[in-house]
Amino acid sequence: MGRYIARRLVLMVVAALGVTLISFIVSRAVPTDPVVSNLGQIASQRPEIVKAFREKWGLDRPLHEQYLAFVRNLARGDLGTSINTRRSVTTDLAHFMPATIELATAAIVFALTLGLPLGIFAAIRRDGPIDHLARLVSLIGVSIPIFWLATVSLVLFYATLQWTVGPGRLGPQMEAPTFVTGFYTVDSLLDGDSEAFWSALAHLVLPGLVLASSIMGLVTRVTRSSLLEVLSQDYMRTARAKGLREFRVIARHALRNALIPTVTILGLAYGGLLSGAVMTETIFAWPGLGRYAFQSVITNDFPGIMGVTFVIGIMYVVVNLVVDVLYAWLDPRIHYA
Repeated sequence: MGRYIARRLVLMVVAALGVTLISFIVSRAVPTDPVVSNLGQIASQRPEIVKAFREKWGLDRPLHEQYLAFVRNLARGDLGTSINTRRSVTTDLAHFMPATIELATAAIVFALTLGLPLGIFAAIRRDGPIDHLARLVSLIGVSIPIFWLATVSLVLFYATLQWTVGPGRLGPQMEAPTFVTGFYTVDSLLDGDSEAFWSALAHLVLPGLVLASSIMGLVTRVTRSSLLEVLSQDYMRTARAKGLREFRVIARHALRNALIPTVTILGLAYGGLLSGAVMTETIFAWPGLGRYAFQSVITNDFPGIMGVTFVIGIMYVVVNLVVDVLYAWLDPRIHYA
């Protein structure tokens, strides 16, 4: 296992370089001009201003020199300076990323808490009322567009029924806790501010459930189908023939093997959420990685685009590595040389 992880870490470097090259090519292939996007129509018509802008951000150099300069800075841990915010991209990502991680983690917890038991009971009570309910929930979850569900949920539960709090990470007139981790729920506890903690927790509920809806549908469907397949295996009949209680048969023998496909779904879903749920973060005014990436694309902020893409690529590689390690823990038959 140690050698396998070491090989994967080496491959992470290769994957990171591939991500930077692809994102560089795609960002430069966009037909819009970054000069016009950032300076405006009037300023972009003045040659001296355009020349100074291109020289400052290195846009006057050949493309290969721009890419090599980015890679050299990346090797030193420098992602460059954002054209849009005029701050270090590393500083921007450190500011926006914790909000996305906090929201994505809440969504995964909701999806796992609701979807996993529903899938298990649907498999155990096949073709019963719970099974039909699980199929309906799964179908709705994977079919409804996230942006539509986010808008309707905000209008219905906040504006109309007032069951939930509004957009943002904290209530109005509330100050953000002292920045330690960037997670408001954690930082507010470190500050000893219970009011800020409960406000931050309440603001996670609605956007977290919206993001969890599609993942919950997938978790329910995959868990049900995988558990049904495991329950039909010969070793399950042998376990029952030994006189083991049904709960122990399900929990100890069936569920551990059935969870492997579910772990795959959760890993991919978590990686996708960490890449930034643009529409959900925009609708709920959530200052996360998705909104930062959206603003970078709109303004042709090349350093911002490259920085976000690089971090997202690393996130996916790390999540996949964690999923592979969980495979070996769930199924001892899986061996990594």
